[in-house]
Amino acid sequence: MNTPQTAGRAEAGDVPIYAGLVEERGDVLAETRRTAEQTLREAGETLDFGLAAADAG
Repeated sequence: MNTPQTAGRAEAGDVPIYAGLVEERGDVLAETRRTAEQTLREAGETLDFGLAAADAG
């Protein structure tokens, strides 16, 4: 059963054209995903104004 995160994804070995592109150009989608996740973490840390601590006290 496909989950929302894996729906529509194929393994690189299942799609020879994709595998060839990844080999030539690198896995742009995976790199983009990692960069987006890192950006979200950094933005969350940067924009934490301590409001949760102020609400608790």
